[in-house]
Amino acid sequence: MLTFRALIRCPALLLALAATAACGTGAAPASPPEHGDGPKRAAAEAPVREDRPATLPLTPDGRTPVFRHGPRAPRAEGTEGVAGTRHGTKPVALTFDADMTAGQADRAAAGERFDHPALVRLLREQRVPATFFVTGMWARTYPAQTAALGRDPLFEVGNHSFSHYAFTEPCHGLPALDARRRLADVRAGFDALRAAGVERPVPYFRFPGGCYDDAALRAIAPAGVTAVQWDVVGGDPFTEDADAVVRRVLSGVRPGSVVVLHCTRSAAPTTAEAVRRLVPALRERGYRFVRVSELLGAERG
Repeated sequence: MLTFRALIRCPALLLALAATAACGTGAAPASPPEHGDGPKRAAAEAPVREDRPATLPLTPDGRTPVFRHGPRAPRAEGTEGVAGTRHGTKPVALTFDADMTAGQADRAAAGERFDHPALVRLLREQRVPATFFVTGMWARTYPAQTAALGRDPLFEVGNHSFSHYAFTEPCHGLPALDARRRLADVRAGFDALRAAGVERPVPYFRFPGGCYDDAALRAIAPAGVTAVQWDVVGGDPFTEDADAVVRRVLSGVRPGSVVVLHCTRSAAPTTAEAVRRLVPALRERGYRFVRVSELLGAERG
């Protein structure tokens, strides 16, 4: 477990951590807000699910490819994207990490809440596409919620490992995975997502803590995934200051950005409020919400 002293020494690294758990409920999406041009914009952002999401090829020397952001040049308003949906001028992908270790699963069983239904409900109400990176342990703990995320055409579900152990050391105080177990842990994460009811998880993997090295990239290459990082850190873990999260995202976002946030009430309690403020602010600045698969498709296309 991370110590408070370690968090204070490394605030920038802390922001990359996946808080501890995840997200939504199976409630039906609500109607978009009836004011201004919100419904029109939200309808334009509604994605069409791709059967074969875009991926990046292995590097020439056989390493897993790493994706951090999409193309920086905005597209013309109203052009068609790779997912068959309209592009705004500046696409941005919100991503939410759903972390859980075995110890945290025990705490969840004892009553601690690691999900965040209000956040997922907000995304649905505002018609905001998003990509969730879910650990196998969280999927096993919350199978109904995992399945609901996988069924919703607004969302896509990627792999955040099974155990949320680090794939290289040091990594923000996370326990390290045995090097021989790296590939097996990725595959176990996908198995857990499918067992929970996500029929088609996207072939994307986010390293726990965002930590990796060349050895880790080579080890997981047979899984056929694209490693998805980010270029904007939301800073929502371990804070109750929604304004600070909003300022950090708005100051760092650029066309094609991938924003890392978290979706747990236990360790990122202010995320829903921050997203509530970010959605209209980003739309006002000309941003259009997309899933990671659309940015990847634009990168390749």
